[in-house]
Amino acid sequence: MTELAGFTRRAAETRLPTRYGDFNAVGYQDPTSAHEHMALVYGDVKKGRDPLTRVHSECLTGDVFASTRCECGDQLAAAMKAIVAEGAGILIYLQGHEGRGIGLLAKLKAMRLQEEGLDTVDANVALGLPVDCRDYQAAADILQDLGVPAVRLLSNNPDKVESLKRYGISISEQVPLLIEVNDENLPYLKAKRERLDHHLPQLDDIL
Repeated sequence: MTELAGFTRRAAETRLPTRYGDFNAVGYQDPTSAHEHMALVYGDVKKGRDPLTRVHSECLTGDVFASTRCECGDQLAAAMKAIVAEGAGILIYLQGHEGRGIGLLAKLKAMRLQEEGLDTVDANVALGLPVDCRDYQAAADILQDLGVPAVRLLSNNPDKVESLKRYGISISEQVPLLIEVNDENLPYLKAKRERLDHHLPQLDDIL
């Protein structure tokens, strides 16, 4: 078991065949939060240019139940496909990030407030919760454990880029991960662009 600078520990490793390709699944434990994270590694990520990497926040409603209110499940699938098409890359799946860190039950309450007219930012505030309380120390620890100090990051979120940089990860390129807009996710994506500065150019012809 390997202990990393931020205390995240490698705890398990196995081959994980998926519908997209065969990955090496590496499990990690964070004793400071009791969260369990996983890195899916495809191909040789230490060879060639900086590996295509997705740092994905846990989203039960999107990733498991295929909610169309957010783009999370579609982003997860698109990232795995892109990594396989690239020939090498990493997907880090972070527990404890549900609802931008507020937790599942609070997220469901926030979603109900969104049905009543609030956007995703104001709904969190109305519940007395942070707009975004995610931390990416564990992701940086995992990348360091994997021997990857620099990545091409699949993300539309500038805060994620800056957070990883603060933890010592070099971002050589920010690669857009754009998902098709539908009637259900349009308000959410609009708020992410206008309130959280996400790069979402697919909205240009709609809004």
